[in-house]
Amino acid sequence: MSILARSLAWLLATVVAFVTLGPPRLRPHFGLSQDSEHALAFILVGLAFGLAYRNRRWIVAAIAVALIGLLELMQFWAPGRHPRLEDFLVDAGTACIGFALAAVADWVITRLRANSALTNQGPAQ
Repeated sequence: MSILARSLAWLLATVVAFVTLGPPRLRPHFGLSQDSEHALAFILVGLAFGLAYRNRRWIVAAIAVALIGLLELMQFWAPGRHPRLEDFLVDAGTACIGFALAAVADWVITRLRANSALTNQGPAQ
């Protein structure tokens, strides 16, 4: 599962990087505002990496924020693209929300498994 989760996370990151730096005409539009589209993309990136790298979530989140900043700065050299502080703040903030959602999902699953194990043990003898 870990290899699949990591592969999907990196695939998603690659797609987001291409959409961020590629020609504006190739950028998909979902009928949302630009900030909403950024938020959706980077929440998914944070969630994917948060689930893929459970044991290193804090360091991966910090690296993700740094790379999101780098991705924004690379837009200086991408034709038709313009780096904006607002985009970085939305992207980094929502990626962190995605990481937090991954942590909550892990916590809930752990609690459910623990409760299920206690229930399946039956009465003490």
